Amino acid sequence: MSRYTGLKAVFKREFQGYFATPLGYIFLVIFLMASGWLTVSRDFGQFLEIRQAALTPFFRFLPHIFVMLVPAVAMRLWAEERKTGTVELLFTLPITLEGSYLGKFLAGWSFLGVALLLTFPMVIWVAILGDPDWGTIITGYLGSFLLAGAFLAIGMLFSALTKNQVVSFILSVAASVSLLSLGLPQVLEFFGSIAFIGGYLEQILAALSLFDHFHSLTRGLLEFRVFAFFAVLIVGWLGCGMMLLNQLKAS
Repeated sequence: MSRYTGLKAVFKREFQGYFATPLGYIFLVIFLMASGWLTVSRDFGQFLEIRQAALTPFFRFLPHIFVMLVPAVAMRLWAEERKTGTVELLFTLPITLEGSYLGKFLAGWSFLGVALLLTFPMVIWVAILGDPDWGTIITGYLGSFLLAGAFLAIGMLFSALTKNQVVSFILSVAASVSLLSLGLPQVLEFFGSIAFIGGYLEQILAALSLFDHFHSLTRGLLEFRVFAFFAVLIVGWLGCGMMLLNQLKAS
């Protein structure tokens, strides 16, 4: 049996499940409304006021949207299975833990990718209004997709940790907000003021900043360190989640 046996079957079942109930469509509507409003609002994105053919306002607020909505996608992936007891049935099928875990992750990530693709009217709008820098738009969407994957990997671990979807959601949001906050100037300044080790802490936290790596892509910068950061982040959280489920399976 391959290590990833069942990945394709789990992926297909989970991905279709997003569109089998109204919840998936509700998520898409909320995401599109929130991202559109924050982009064009005079109090936030000020897209019309800045008079630039760019999606900078959209990408600026996307992490704040993802930090709330992605945990909502992730919270049911394992918590529901554990609550209904179907996780035990799943472990008895000819499906490996790695296959089922990655199948669920890829299905959720693909669903978030669909949500991003549905924002194409803003891209068309920008193209009509002026001559945008297509490089920054493409890398911005790439960064958004990687950011969604990182938050989803975090959310899946907490979904596997508890049977309660609400608890999973709260823990996922808290962890995601904490990672986003690491790169804020106020946080860096606070830790940088600590005697003796403040400078080292500031450098470490800056290197772990999700904001810094995400905004590097939204500025059109393709750097190896950025892709390595997201790869390590996603693989690390997925690995922790699989180890946790493996412990539950063994017990």
